[in-house]
Formats: sequence, C-alpha cells, structure tokens
Amino acid sequence: MSSLDGSSGLLQGLTRPAPAAPAGQEQTPERAPRPRRRRKNWAGWLFAAPAALMYAVFVLRPLAASIQYSFYDWDGITPATFVGLENYVRVFTDPQLLSSIWHAFFLIIFFTVVPVTVALLVAGLIRELRSKGLGRLAQTLLFIPYVIPAAAAAIAWSWMYATTGAVNQLLSVVGLEAVTRAWFGDPAWALPAVGLIGTWINLGFCTILLMSGIGKIDTSLYEAAKLDGAGFFQTFRAITLPGLRQEIGVCVTITIIAALASFDIVFMSTQGGPGYSTMVPGVQVYQLGFTESRIGLASALALVLSALVLAVILPLQKLFREK
Repeated sequence: MSSLDGSSGLLQGLTRPAPAAPAGQEQTPERAPRPRRRRKNWAGWLFAAPAALMYAVFVLRPLAASIQYSFYDWDGITPATFVGLENYVRVFTDPQLLSSIWHAFFLIIFFTVVPVTVALLVAGLIRELRSKGLGRLAQTLLFIPYVIPAAAAAIAWSWMYATTGAVNQLLSVVGLEAVTRAWFGDPAWALPAVGLIGTWINLGFCTILLMSGIGKIDTSLYEAAKLDGAGFFQTFRAITLPGLRQEIGVCVTITIIAALASFDIVFMSTQGGPGYSTMVPGVQVYQLGFTESRIGLASALALVLSALVLAVILPLQKLFREK
C-alpha cells in the first residue's frame, strides 16, 4: 500500500497544473529560433546586390528610357514632341527599315545554318579519326577566328575581298577569273560576302562546343553501333545528333542573336552599303540615333529588334529543351 500511495503522489505532482502568473503579467510562449534559411537568403541577396545594381543602372534604366523615347519625336537637344505609335508605324511601313530587318534574317543562313551544319560534320569526323594530336590542332585552328575581335576580322576580310585581294587572286589561280569582282561594291554579293565573315567566326565556336558535347556521350553506344555494322552517317543520325540536343540549342541561340543583332562586322566592312544592300537594324539604329539625330525612331527600331529576337529565341529554347 505504501508503494502505491507513493506512486500516486508522484503522479499527482507530475500532473499538477503550473502556478498561475502574477496579476498584471501575461504568460508568453517561448519564441522559436529563426531558421537559418532566412539568414542564407539575406546573405545571397547581399552578394547579388552589386551585380543587380549594375544591371539596373546599365540595362533596365536604358531600356526604360528607350521605351519612353520611342513615343516621342526628339533630336536629343530640342524639346521632344509626343507622337504616340507613329515611330512604330514607321518601322513597319518604311521600305528601308523593313529591308534592314530582312537582311538580318537573311544573315541567319550564314551565321547559324552553315556554321552549325558544318560544325556537326567536322566534330563527327574528328571523333571518328580518334587522333588526339589532330583533334587538338583542329580545335585550335577552328577556334582562333572566334577569339579575334569581330571588328578586326571585318577589316581583314575587307582587304581580302578587295579587287586585288586574296579572294580574287585565289579565284584567278584556279581559273575562275570571270567570278572575280569587288565583292563589297556589288549590291548582289555584298550581303553574302558579309555573311561569310560571320560563318568564319562562328564555325570554330560551334565546333568546339559540339565536340565537348560528343565527349559526354557514352562510348558504349558507338561501340554497339560499330558491332552492328552501322556506318558514319547512320551512327551520326542515331547517336550523335540526339546526344547533342542541348549543345545544338546553345549554338543556334547564340548565333541567331549574333545575326539579328549584328553591328560590328557590317559597320567595319560596308557600313550598310553599297546603298542599303547590307544595312542591318544594328547599323540603322546607330545611324538614326547618332548621325541623323532621330532618337525616337532609333529607339522604336531597337525595341522592335529586341522583340523579334525574343520571338525567335523563346520557341527555339522550348524546342531544344531536353525531354
């Protein structure tokens, strides 16, 4: 009985309610410590703050100013006049401005289609050769044009495209003297000649990127295809192309942006001439804004170009997204 009485007393003590708080004082629950995740988030924002500030000052603020200027007729000095959507209407109705946009889309053939296609074949052939020395030499030679500044490359190619330049001399040596011409002086051939400069520059970048993508493909797939008797093109179509889906998407995205926003190559080689045969929106915006002092129209054309780039790139991003 004594043990039972002692245990019952102990239970009563454990279950006894806590003493009430004195009058005028409320009992507050203990605060849980702040999670560390909040501190980490604040630390991340602090590290990103300088970059975000620079982005806001040098990207977002000029973008907002361009949107504002596009609704005005302004020469940069005298008071601006609000014209509404007149500048945008001018962009889509002026034949000269429309031709510059068309020229930018035409350059996609030379900046994107040709380099990516040739780079795929070159990367596949280098993998088939399986020679480390030859592969490194090819990578170095192909990547050099991408390292050279585009403006310098345009000047060098202008010399080679001259009447007595290397291109015409080479054509004369192989018996094609009838084809020689002043390439940048011929309105029919000036734009393709500019496009070939872009092909020469982008080919090395695409090749290096695709070769790195081939390196991540499981070699057992190629060995199995070889045992099954598959040839180069069958292996290329069934293994290499599907394995390079993301790399091809990166190449296409970067080169299309380079084509639509091209400026330095065209400006340093032809400045949009002869006439307007090589005029592109980047050079047209420069001339409208800094030569003709038509800030509103230049801003409207720049914003239309940005919208076109997004309209082309965003669907491609979904298309090349890995499933």
